[in-house]
Amino acid sequence: MSEYHNLPKHIAIIMDGNNRWAKSRLLGGIAGHKAGKDAVRTVVEECARLGVKVLTLFAFSSENWRRPKDEVTALMELFLLALKKEVRRLHKNNIRLVVIGDKSGFNERIQHQIREAESLTCRNTAMTLAVAANYGGQWDIAQAAKKLACKVREGTLEPEDISAELISQEVCLAEFPAPDLCIRTAGEQRISNFLLWQFAYTEFYFTDVYWPDFGRAELHQALTSYASRIRRFGRTDDQVEQLKELQCSNKE
Repeated sequence: MSEYHNLPKHIAIIMDGNNRWAKSRLLGGIAGHKAGKDAVRTVVEECARLGVKVLTLFAFSSENWRRPKDEVTALMELFLLALKKEVRRLHKNNIRLVVIGDKSGFNERIQHQIREAESLTCRNTAMTLAVAANYGGQWDIAQAAKKLACKVREGTLEPEDISAELISQEVCLAEFPAPDLCIRTAGEQRISNFLLWQFAYTEFYFTDVYWPDFGRAELHQALTSYASRIRRFGRTDDQVEQLKELQCSNKE
């Protein structure tokens, strides 16, 4: 039984503040990313315990390649190490791992490890952990458009039949429900090119806490905030209440 009457099925997190966390402690930037890895483990395990079905983490954006070369190199090594070691913990806990983004941008070692990790966990059912790496929301929409354009060129799709529903079937995470809640740490209040299409009706929660300090207590604060909200999807409050009553009667 969930601790929340309306637990999000899908949570997305923009993990921000690793560098600022390290700087505030007079540490090198990579120390912040290493500490952030511990926060990932904590949040993944707590979400799985609560019954969240999908957790999507923004790990490395397509814009992050612009960072200092030594930081990018260290991040790639951390990513590779996590794929090799953390995936065993995920598999033990019956958690499936998927990686979304332009994987062709990674070297062959990382691409191979991604394939290995996804293959190992593909039948796990407790929760899906989606890691967005070399991902950008604009890239995602563009690659979906290219897929539909190819179908038009092949004669299997008419241009006038292209719809929002068809685009939703081609973007990343198409097999999962759209995110119910997006959490962003470290005080910034923007999307930063993350899941632009999928966030159409997503609720947002912003916290000043740096990602390495984000733990179970902070996660539950976000979930409590989400539980207090009314998601209308264009409906009036009265319509929402009527829908709730109908759903309750159907359960009975």
